[in-house]
Amino acid sequence: MANAPDDLEASRLEKLRQIEALGLDPWGGRFDGVIPIGQVRGLPVTDDKEKQPKVRVAGRIRLRRGQGNLHFLQLWDQTGQVQIAVGKKQVGDLNWKLAQCLDLGDLLGVDGSFGPTKTGELTVFAENLTFLGKSLEPHPDKHKGLQDVELRQRLRYLDLIYHPETLERAKQRVKIIRTIRNYLDGQGFYEVETPVLQSIAGGAAARPFITHHNALDIELYLRIALELHLKRLLVGGMERVYEIGRVFRNEGIDRKHNPEFTMLELYQAYSDYRSMMDLTEGVIVACVDALGSGRQRKFGEKEIDFTPPWQRKTYGELFQQHVGVGMDDEAGVRNAATANQIPVAGKHHDVLVHHLFEHCVEDKLTGPVFVYDYPAALCPLTKRKIGNPALAERFELYIHGMELANAYTELNDPITQEATFRQQLAGLPEEESMAKMDDDFVRALRHGMPPAGGLGIGIDRLCMLLTDTPIIGDVILFPLLRPEAKK
Repeated sequence: MANAPDDLEASRLEKLRQIEALGLDPWGGRFDGVIPIGQVRGLPVTDDKEKQPKVRVAGRIRLRRGQGNLHFLQLWDQTGQVQIAVGKKQVGDLNWKLAQCLDLGDLLGVDGSFGPTKTGELTVFAENLTFLGKSLEPHPDKHKGLQDVELRQRLRYLDLIYHPETLERAKQRVKIIRTIRNYLDGQGFYEVETPVLQSIAGGAAARPFITHHNALDIELYLRIALELHLKRLLVGGMERVYEIGRVFRNEGIDRKHNPEFTMLELYQAYSDYRSMMDLTEGVIVACVDALGSGRQRKFGEKEIDFTPPWQRKTYGELFQQHVGVGMDDEAGVRNAATANQIPVAGKHHDVLVHHLFEHCVEDKLTGPVFVYDYPAALCPLTKRKIGNPALAERFELYIHGMELANAYTELNDPITQEATFRQQLAGLPEEESMAKMDDDFVRALRHGMPPAGGLGIGIDRLCMLLTDTPIIGDVILFPLLRPEAKK
């Protein structure tokens, strides 16, 4: 019969006391000169004991088995794992007593020689042990591990230890973000930081999180977008700026949405949305190349070919192709909406068009494909297309039905901007829109903002696509979860 959890915890506490009784600190301390296990495993291998290199490794015990006066441990760090052979004669009396107090999950430092066993398994033959930290909680079974997705997200610290793909995904995310920074820095962009707490929730039509500043006695909002402050910097003469930052939207959670997520937003003076297409393609291809394994990448049962140039298709031609009517055909659009069970009462024509686009078109966009020239009514911050003011110079990048990037030729006309703001806010409840008119932003535009292109890329979704991960919570180390049920 397996030990109950309380028995296991009591056993670990007893071993902690035994370690203390040996005169050792059960919580460890400084341990210099550690060689990453992955690097150790790359050392030359020889059976000649005299020529085997001396190494110092440290990590977590993930497996333990004993054979009389010889114990074998599996020691793991973020670079890999290696077998540790602990012989009573080789390590001496104190170390051998310590070895009897070890549990799965404990942190251990080992000095020894590196070479193969008789069966060829790469092993560190211990000469000295340094205890570095006690695990008081039992760790999951090595083979069964953590199977429940929500539990893995909640106990991410264990998920990283026992599921190599989780750690690898986290490393790939770091590499993706580093590549984006390096690429943009190389293009002459400056990385900046803008306020997370804002007096006006602007830059998007989304429900904000609201908080209160006691000293000033005012309501503040966690930002829902990075846009408006970055554009102020364009006015101030910073002609190429970007920010990679967290944004917050008080909305639902599903496979593609988390209320707290990471965005890249950038603005480039004297460019437009076509310039942003080129930049988007360049930065994402740079990320693909940084991860290696070629430009054809697996995503579920599908494959994405990131080889440029990518497709570019207008919103109108895709609408006609998949809905079967022109997006300017008001009667046809209403009939198509009704046929697709989309409510039409009180809906503006362009809103119905976009509902139909989301319902009938998006999941057909395998991509990568730039969808451009959107209905202008949907894009209050976007410059109208010259010669056709019903369209806005905007694109979205779609890959396998998922929107990944959004870009505009930015509206820098303060008169039109103020009018579109007022139209957007008219009659809408506060929680469904920006909290109020951002008069200071309009004032900034009145001082003169250069013509510019702007781009936003969802970092979490990009990581999903490039790491073959279907759930957004698995590319965020600590996604928002419902409160844990009390036992």
